[in-house]
Amino acid sequence: MPLSGCSGVQSALDPAGEEAAAIYRLLLVMVMGGALIWLAVVGLLLHAARKQKAPWSEKTAGRLIVWGGVAFPLVVLLALLAYAVWLMPAIRPWLARYAPAPETIEVTGEQFWWRIRYPATDGLPAFETANELRLPIGERVAFSLKAADVIHSFWIPALGGKMDMIPGRTNTLSLLPTKAGVFRAPCAEFCGASHTLMAFSVIVMEQADYAAWRSAQAVGSRAGGGEGEQLFARHGCAGCHGVRGVTPAASLGPDLTLFGQRQTVGAGTLANTAENVARFIRDPAAVKPGAKMPAFDMLPESDIAAIADYLAGLK
Repeated sequence: MPLSGCSGVQSALDPAGEEAAAIYRLLLVMVMGGALIWLAVVGLLLHAARKQKAPWSEKTAGRLIVWGGVAFPLVVLLALLAYAVWLMPAIRPWLARYAPAPETIEVTGEQFWWRIRYPATDGLPAFETANELRLPIGERVAFSLKAADVIHSFWIPALGGKMDMIPGRTNTLSLLPTKAGVFRAPCAEFCGASHTLMAFSVIVMEQADYAAWRSAQAVGSRAGGGEGEQLFARHGCAGCHGVRGVTPAASLGPDLTLFGQRQTVGAGTLANTAENVARFIRDPAAVKPGAKMPAFDMLPESDIAAIADYLAGLK
């Protein structure tokens, strides 16, 4: 279909959030305003090109230029500007007007993945996850946006506009999801070799399901004592990656608690299957150029497969 790209998990033309809907309305109004000016200009050209029995007087020509070429475009453009300024609070809401204040989730862009920290709330402790963001439908959420290395850009097209993530600076953005579903969020600022392979999944859930997920994250993964878990520790994986309830907190790499629930491997690069997890462990740079994780291709294939199965089973 010719318009198949206008919808889907990464389309700003299929809004699933309050801010995205406001941006979509602005787009429609701007397109209509531009079309009016285009039609007026084309109409003037056609009118000027038609055959005349007598040349136009200077007064008639001047009136046509002033009204058709200056006044009409100016009025339309001023109307579009006024509408855009009036709509700005809906596109970038002022957080101070909301009481109680929205929950603030901290998102840090790193090369080439996303560190996500949820705050303590309702008696549940704070926790960290990676490369997947879960939000409750119908509740405004604020984001504290940071960058650990270079400039990244936070953008969930179906929910709202972009916001840059700049090293040494914290920017704030808020969004209100209005439709449940799974959406894709790419990094919108060139950040290195795997910029196009840096994305995260956004899962908008019913509020009861979201509360249950928060509770499960607070509990974390339970130690199973299986071969995969033992190999995970023996081969040094826990030095960079944390699994709550099993290992210390993550420090350098993504937290892998409940990793088996996630949609993708490598920040949106591969589907989350045991085979793809093993492929990433074996040689991360072959999947994601510039990845800082070292290759573990020196391990026996049986060890890689056991660790991959263990991670895929963390649900």
